Amino acid sequence: MSEVGCMDIKTLPETGSNGSSTIGGFDKPCNGNGVANVEEHPVTTTSSMVSAGNGVVSVESGLENGNVEVAEVEYVESENLSDVEDVDTCIKELVAGLDSKDWVLLCESLNNARRLSKFHEEKVLDMLDDVIPLIVKSLKNPRSAVCKTAIMASGDVFITYKDHIIDSVDPLVLSLLVQLLLKSSQDKRFLCEAAEKALVALTTSVSPTLLLPKLQPHLLGKNPRIRAKASMCFCRSVPRLGAEGIKAYGIDKLILVAVRQLSDKLPESREAARTLLSQLQTAYEESAVPNESEPCSWEQFCSSKFPPSTAQAVLRVTGVGREGPILGS
Repeated sequence: MSEVGCMDIKTLPETGSNGSSTIGGFDKPCNGNGVANVEEHPVTTTSSMVSAGNGVVSVESGLENGNVEVAEVEYVESENLSDVEDVDTCIKELVAGLDSKDWVLLCESLNNARRLSKFHEEKVLDMLDDVIPLIVKSLKNPRSAVCKTAIMASGDVFITYKDHIIDSVDPLVLSLLVQLLLKSSQDKRFLCEAAEKALVALTTSVSPTLLLPKLQPHLLGKNPRIRAKASMCFCRSVPRLGAEGIKAYGIDKLILVAVRQLSDKLPESREAARTLLSQLQTAYEESAVPNESEPCSWEQFCSSKFPPSTAQAVLRVTGVGREGPILGS
């Protein structure tokens, strides 16, 4: 998948034959870590970034003497990651690289973190307390290439460590989640899409019993875009509880969460709420057992648990009780 990065960087003026760049035809190829320095010169003037296809972005940095530095940043999908050549050296240098002010080295280190977590997860597990804060720091980096690589690293960490990511570095995960919600709701499309993919990795990898409490506060936040993204994550995570898990978690609590989102400002939040209510109805009907002391139908359950206005809102969305008064009202 081709991506265009760093669109916020100024366009480089045209240079002569010595300063021009050729996409995909660099003298120095990528070193296998996702980043290659093609010409080593200090950057002193303007920069530009163009897509080279296949997830490769070439960065040109203008110099006062007319020469050009070109760095190639490759966005490698998780399934295409290859192992590092020297595991011990990579582990030893990882934290320092993630804290580097050299953005090329930083991107390389982020990609190494992805490779290590995929192929040597036990070696990185004990380092998560140091690695996660530095990934969060990179997510805040104004350079888009760094930010996107950090987003991809976040997704890979979720996929690899699953519930361990919550158990091991719980407070740090909240910072990571906040940054991904922010990035997924911003205007830069290629960063937004990458962050949404990382959030999908989060909701499909981490147990909902651990994740839902982390998401719930963001459903009530002031930023409507973040509320919308959090609502979509919440909606994706709940079905993974299963019918019995939803019952144990508290179906009435989950219904109230969805009802609050029905009146949200953004359509994404409202649609997620409608989807969630339909999922909860299905889960209830799958687990419902006829009992003389308990309401049986979905309509009876909603009418017995909630005020009439709330029950009507739920039943209107789920296609029940569209006509006539709600039972018990």
